[in-house]
This record gives sequence, C-alpha cells and structure tokens, in this order.
Amino acid sequence: MINRSEPRPQIGMRLFLFSGALAVIAGLSLDLREMIAIERANRRSESCAGAINANAVISRDQLATFLTVSERGAKSTVQDILQMPYCQLPEIEVRAGVPAERAVYRLAFDPQTWLVVLYEGEEYAGYQFRVLR
Repeated sequence: MINRSEPRPQIGMRLFLFSGALAVIAGLSLDLREMIAIERANRRSESCAGAINANAVISRDQLATFLTVSERGAKSTVQDILQMPYCQLPEIEVRAGVPAERAVYRLAFDPQTWLVVLYEGEEYAGYQFRVLR
C-alpha cells in the first residue's frame, strides 16, 4: 500500500542531485586519465636503455655481499660483486646538477624483481628493489 502522506521530492531537487553526480563522475574520469598518462610516462623512463643482457642475473650470495657495501663506496667494488648488469635505465638527477646512472640486475631466485643500483660518477649512491607486474 502506498502512503501518500509523505511528501515526494521535487523534480528540481532530483535534477540538481543528478547533475551533481554527473559532475563528480566527469571530474573523476578526467583525474583518472591524467593518472594513466603520468603512469605511462613513468614506465617509459623506467624502461631499459641500450643493450639487454638476457642471461645476466645475480645470486643470493652476490646480493648478500652487495648489501654489505657502504653507500658512497667505489662503483668498481659494486661492479666486481654484481658483474654485468641486465640493462641500464636512463640517467636521472637525484641531486640537483648531479647526473646518476642506474644499472639493473635481475635476481636469479626471483626474475620478477629487479635490483636497481644508483651510481653518481664513480661512487655507489644507493639501491632500490623493483617488482615487475
């Protein structure tokens, strides 16, 4: 049974709420497009530049030894431990005016994970793990 004693919302209020919902959806879709464009640009800058050494991987022992090297140690020390990188990423500037090289090493025990090593000149400047999806 319909209770006619409750007032029905006016058509103007429904139209107002509907247009507000449409505006929110439009705003979110524009923001989503921008986020997708930014993500694509980031992936391009995170792609290997130059030759890829498909067979280059590092073992658990190499990783454990590498993790004992202090930041700002010699680049050659790290390279002696890790050997040939899988590839190089494009140079970036972590600190203003200081170009940084990035070498990628794939883990033999987890091929979907990269060890990205950062070098500034002839110094080892840090590392980061990247999980590929």
